[in-house]
Amino acid sequence: MAQVSNKKVILKDYVSGFPKESDMNIVDSTITLKIPEGSNDVVLLKNLYLSCDPYMRTLMSDPENSINPRAYTPKSPIAGYGVSKVLESTHKDYKEGELVWGLTNWEEYSLIHAAQIHFKIEHTDVPLSYYTGILGMPGMTAYSGFFEVGSPKKGENVFVSAASGAVGQLVGQFAKLHGCYVVGSAGSKEKVDLLKNKFGYDEAINYKEEQDLDAALKRYFPDGIDIYFENVGGKTLDAVLLNMKIHGRIPVCGMISQYNLTQHEGVTNLAHLIYKRIRMQGFVVVDYYHLYAKFLEFVLPHIREGKVVYVEDIAEGLEKGPAALVGIFKGQNVGKQVLVVARE
Repeated sequence: MAQVSNKKVILKDYVSGFPKESDMNIVDSTITLKIPEGSNDVVLLKNLYLSCDPYMRTLMSDPENSINPRAYTPKSPIAGYGVSKVLESTHKDYKEGELVWGLTNWEEYSLIHAAQIHFKIEHTDVPLSYYTGILGMPGMTAYSGFFEVGSPKKGENVFVSAASGAVGQLVGQFAKLHGCYVVGSAGSKEKVDLLKNKFGYDEAINYKEEQDLDAALKRYFPDGIDIYFENVGGKTLDAVLLNMKIHGRIPVCGMISQYNLTQHEGVTNLAHLIYKRIRMQGFVVVDYYHLYAKFLEFVLPHIREGKVVYVEDIAEGLEKGPAALVGIFKGQNVGKQVLVVARE
């Protein structure tokens, strides 16, 4: 069988500090679109949509210095969540032509172990790219973090950082559907307008324009914050701790402000966890994938009825991958950053 072109995004070496486009190379290679004889439980995929996510930065660091031990291997393709079409399979659960989402490599075609696939895509009346976001890992992150870890009650006060991102835009909408008062923070006027006019946030803060975040939070939450959905860490977390209510909850989803620092910022107000009996809990979305069917039952009707909206920032072509991934750490993306490899 003839070989076909298979472009890849390769990590050149481990990254220290802020990642650059030059830390990654686009490499031309070839692949035979046939599973090797004797291969068991593997799937040959054509990758369609790839997800650019903040956690991927932690995989670029030397595992000895990283908070994430599952580091990428230099000189190999980077990997992440993606939407793919099955070309061939030696696993009984996957058939040619089916659409799946799970972990795949940043390349045009991937030969992966079937265990890397999380779910088959059954609902195609919504954009396939949504399975990199609202119907994929970020959507499940927002759902499980807010409802399972945050334990919200109607009428509570909710604050969301990185609120216009892939996860934050959903947390705010889920909170509003649940009857909460919701304020989000973002880093530009465009994103603040998006929070208020598109995602239905009650109020929004441009953190880059606030000299005193503690004072800003006291303006918007005079009675305090019940739930803080934590995406950034650092100074934002420090200010929020001053404004949490007694028995408040902090689901810790991410800390994007810290990922590119060689020396992480200290948090000085942790004593408030004691005085206010705050529950601050980190979580990883893979622990909640057993709730995926329940999540789809919740979110799909809201999408179809227009009660939940989702904004994507689309980059076309695998060669745009390094710029798209680096851009999310500079706040360049508006909404969920998606990399289009092919449209079926």
